[in-house]
Amino acid sequence: MPDLRSAALDASLDDLVAVGADLAPGTLLSAYRLGLFPMPGDVPGELLWFCPVARGVLPLDGLRVTRSLRKSLKRFEIRVDTAFDDVVAACADPSREGGWIDGSIMAAYGELHRLGWAHSVEAWSDGTLVGGLYGVEIGGLFAGESMFHRATDASKAALVGLVSLLAAVPGPRVLDVQWRTPHLASLGVVEVPRRDYLRLLDAALGSPAAFSL
Repeated sequence: MPDLRSAALDASLDDLVAVGADLAPGTLLSAYRLGLFPMPGDVPGELLWFCPVARGVLPLDGLRVTRSLRKSLKRFEIRVDTAFDDVVAACADPSREGGWIDGSIMAAYGELHRLGWAHSVEAWSDGTLVGGLYGVEIGGLFAGESMFHRATDASKAALVGLVSLLAAVPGPRVLDVQWRTPHLASLGVVEVPRRDYLRLLDAALGSPAAFSL
């Protein structure tokens, strides 16, 4: 795995920084510690590794909860790690626009979950899973991978639940969302230059993990 802290790679203007390797737990955890995350390539079996030049990060004190969202939160029960595989499967729904999660990704993160590194935050309504998100936690890093909703504001409710959980634990913490999209920007996500993100990451990795408490 490339170390983006080196001067030459840090100066690169490409989000894509490596191709190849595998999705074994050790490979994934090493990659996240270096600031990288994987996505399948266009060629079957191809694996791409990204470290965006402008990284999407949600400051825990910057989440925007509108009045309407605050009212919606009352409709959901937030649970943690009770339906991880179902959340990933919903995020991988091939009918979703821009879907990228394939079987290899689902299997790899399912294994990380069973090893205690990957987690889901879920929004339930009347006993039905209606939204959620999943990601990888290493120390004070939570690397968000994907989210979904089947009811209005359900994924946002899961995000509010995640932020509350992370904010309750002391120590430097980073909630990484990969890229800042217009939707995520409306929730308070900001862009952080890659070099600054790596500094934040290094500080966060030594913090206690929220999900293991």
